[in-house]
Amino acid sequence: MSRSFIRRLCGAATAAVLLGAFTVATPAQATSSNNAVKKLTKQVTLGGVSRHLVAFQAIASLSGGNRASGLPGYDRSADYVAALAKLAGYKVTRQPFSFTYCEDTGSSFRQIAPTPTTYVDQTDYDVLDCAGNGTANGEVVPVDVNLTPPRDSTSGCEASDFGPEVAGKIAIMQRGAAPGATCGFGLKVQNAEAAGAIGAIIFNQGNGTPEANPDRYGLFLGTLGGPVGIPAVSVSYETGAALVAAAQAGTVTMEISVDAISETRDTTNVIAESRWGDPNEVVMAGAHLDSEPDTAGINDNGTGSAAILEVALQMAKFKTKNKVRFAWWGAEESNLVGSTYYVANLPQAERDKIALYLNFDMIGSPNYTFGVYDGDDSAGTGAPAGPPGSAEIEAVFEGFFASRGEATAAADFTGRSDYGPFIAAGVGIPAGGLFTGAEVLKTPADVALWGGVAGAQYDPCYHDPCDSLTPERNGADAELYRQLRREYKLLGNVNTFALETNSDAIATAVATFAYDTSAIPPRTAAASARTAVAAPAAQDTHGSWLH
Repeated sequence: MSRSFIRRLCGAATAAVLLGAFTVATPAQATSSNNAVKKLTKQVTLGGVSRHLVAFQAIASLSGGNRASGLPGYDRSADYVAALAKLAGYKVTRQPFSFTYCEDTGSSFRQIAPTPTTYVDQTDYDVLDCAGNGTANGEVVPVDVNLTPPRDSTSGCEASDFGPEVAGKIAIMQRGAAPGATCGFGLKVQNAEAAGAIGAIIFNQGNGTPEANPDRYGLFLGTLGGPVGIPAVSVSYETGAALVAAAQAGTVTMEISVDAISETRDTTNVIAESRWGDPNEVVMAGAHLDSEPDTAGINDNGTGSAAILEVALQMAKFKTKNKVRFAWWGAEESNLVGSTYYVANLPQAERDKIALYLNFDMIGSPNYTFGVYDGDDSAGTGAPAGPPGSAEIEAVFEGFFASRGEATAAADFTGRSDYGPFIAAGVGIPAGGLFTGAEVLKTPADVALWGGVAGAQYDPCYHDPCDSLTPERNGADAELYRQLRREYKLLGNVNTFALETNSDAIATAVATFAYDTSAIPPRTAAASARTAVAAPAAQDTHGSWLH
């Protein structure tokens, strides 16, 4: 971290938070791993984690309001993490890589005819990440959509879906893919562009039921995985179905306008490794450090990054049996680029040394749920079980929450975050972790378990500028946050109870496996060849990011 940057923080009265003295654990007794687990869990406090959130907010405030990879706020965040980890005694490395930086700096979406309608960004529609720059004005043409329940859809997945009538028009496609197949949003839009479409709309699939599968009905956020040449947006099932019905009954004219940036930029992962422990038995914990370009990312993912940083600092003097490696990933919001790059560039011999990977992405959502990744697929929904050993990781987390008298929800292994490259086909590293929810709406059943506001998102500021320590000042719904504060104690856009509880769960799990991985079965070739989860390039992040 540069001296000039530190001086700026001092001027903002935050240097004491950023670089102030921190306490570290005294060496744990090697004869009692249970004592070490309890000791570390006690030493990881809400105050310790929160000071890193204050640091991240200060960095964002001095960096254009964000901490996005490819921008100064991310580099400063990485400097902060690396400096503290190195000071604590870890071996710290910075792994550089390049990625495609995409950002939309402005947009509009409206129906010109037959019913003039102006849609609201991030309420009625969202620009698909890496959409093309420009304006598309034309007739809407439905492409192989299916509005009949169960609404199985491969809309736009094959070039043959597009007839000559698409040329010069706006293609409207439905989310979905054939069972076992990979068909990302990017492929749909690329096929539409190749067929001559001037713009694209992708609407949610509408499969399942709104109550059981709200993520398949509402507005979703997504990325195309790489630049395309036409503007493209996503909308909810309801909005999309209405446009399709109107287009099938007559002529619908829409206009999509996107101001977008798409270019190659450089960033880094930050890796901190303990100086003792068995180098052939590595326990990894990771969180993505980057935010979206228009937000400080205090919950997403300041919370996960801050928690594992504090765990690392407090664990620094614990002489663990196994080597512990902490990772702060870059460019997760650009489709898991940092973690994918890391795994892809590890020689097989080094992959084999990683006993397990723990992932923490959004662990303090204001309207939270206590999600634990469903390692054994006991919920029987969505993606299948994780690689062998994932169930044993889940059991450690479940045991922790049971000891606190807290209910948990099964978080599906969809590849939504940086565990994706670790569990992917051909890798097969067991994984687990925690997730308190993003854009999905909280249900009355959720409220019965964890309180909160039904009908509101788990994180009402997900990917919005209000994901900060001052959410209302940055555009949050003031009445909703008044409701949340009447029930919970919030630190900006963070639920302090969820954050504190999950930070303790992280400390418990990391310490447990740092001393004993005997519960994790040895990996076999069959485990490494797991094919239930698609390769990293086809994963999605935070709610249907790629497909």
